[in-house]
Amino acid sequence: MRYRLKALTADASVIETELEATSEAEARTLAAAQGLSILTLRATAGASRVAGRFPLLLFNQEMLALLRAGIPLAEAISALAEGEGRRAVRAVLLKLQGALREGRSLSNALESASEAFPSFYIAMVRAAERTSDLDLALERYIAYQQQVETLRGKLVSAAIYPVLLLAVGGLVVLFLLGYVVPRFSHIYADVGSDLPWLSRVLLDWGQFVEHHAAGLGVIVLGAVFVTIATARAPTLRAAAGRQLWKVPMLGKRLKVFQLARFYRTLGMLLSGGIPAITALRMVAGLLSPGLRGSLELAIEGIREGRAFSATLAAHGLTTRVALRMLEVGERAGNLGEMLTRSAEFHENDTARQVEWLTRLFGPLLMLIIGCAIGLIVVLMYLPIFQLAETIG
Repeated sequence: MRYRLKALTADASVIETELEATSEAEARTLAAAQGLSILTLRATAGASRVAGRFPLLLFNQEMLALLRAGIPLAEAISALAEGEGRRAVRAVLLKLQGALREGRSLSNALESASEAFPSFYIAMVRAAERTSDLDLALERYIAYQQQVETLRGKLVSAAIYPVLLLAVGGLVVLFLLGYVVPRFSHIYADVGSDLPWLSRVLLDWGQFVEHHAAGLGVIVLGAVFVTIATARAPTLRAAAGRQLWKVPMLGKRLKVFQLARFYRTLGMLLSGGIPAITALRMVAGLLSPGLRGSLELAIEGIREGRAFSATLAAHGLTTRVALRMLEVGERAGNLGEMLTRSAEFHENDTARQVEWLTRLFGPLLMLIIGCAIGLIVVLMYLPIFQLAETIG
C-alpha cells in the first residue's frame, strides 16, 4: 500500500511524497529513517497503477546514456519528456522537469513524483548526490534491476510448461467427464448391472452431469470466481502464503528466495552510501511479516553496536553461505558487495532448483494426466470389450 505524506525535511522545507509500506506504522518508520518529520499522512489509491506503467529501468538506462554523453541533468530530463509518447510516463517526466527548473535537487524532484519511484530508489539518488556519483548510482540500479528481471524471467519460464500442461490436461479430462461420458451413458442405459463396477460409477456420473448440467456449470463458474477473488485479496493471499511457508521443503525455499531479494536490495543501498540502519528499514517491506519482526529485532541489535552479520544470523536472517560472506564483507569493508554476491549465489541456486523441479514435475504431471485420461477411456470401452468376448 502507498501512503502520501506531507513532511518537513532536515533543512526545514515542506515536501509532499509517497512511500510504499504495509502499514501506517511502517510508513512513519520509513519517513523517520529518511530524516522526515511527518505533518500529514494518508493512504492513497491508484498510485500503484502509475508506478506499474512507468518504465523505471528504461528511464535509468536512457538517463545514464545522456549523462555520460555530457548532457546536463535538466536537459536530459527535458529530452526524455519531449521524446515520450505515453501520456502517463510523459506526465511524470514533466513533473520532474518542473521541479528541476525550480532549482530543486533530483532526489527532491523524484519525491514530487514518488508515485512512480520507490522510496529506496529516491534514497539511493539522494546519497549519490552527496558524493557526486549519480551516474554510478544509476548504473548500480540498472544492474540490480536487470538481475531481478533475469531471475523473474527464469522462474516464469520454468512455470509456463507445467501450467500449460495442467491446463490442457484438465480441460481434456473435463471434456471427457462433462460431454463424452454422458453420451456413453445412453448407449449402456439398458445394460444395467452387467457393467463392471467402475464403469457403472463412471456412467452414473455421466447421467448425473446430464441431469444437473446447469447447477454444475454455476458451481464451476463460482469456483473460478472465488479463486480469482482469493488471488486478488491481499489478506487471503497473505493467509495462503503463510500456509505455504509451513510446508517443510517449500517453506525453506521461499525463505531463501526472500532473503536473496533482501540481500540484493540491501547490498545496492549500502553500496550507494545509505547508512545500514536506514537501508535495513527501507527493505523491510520485502520480507514476510514473520521475517519482518526478526528484522526489527536485528535493527535494534545493530543500533546497540553489535556486529552486522552476527546480529542477522542470531535472528534467522542469514543462510550458512550468506553468513560466511557477510563476515568477510565486514572484515574487508565491502559489506554491500558481499550482500550482492550472497544474493547472486542464492538466486542461481533457486533457479537451478526450479529448473530441476520443472524437469521432474513436467513428465510426472504428463504421466498422471495420461493415466487419468486413459482410465476414463478404458472404463467407457470396457463393456464393449466384454461384449466382444461374449460374442466370441
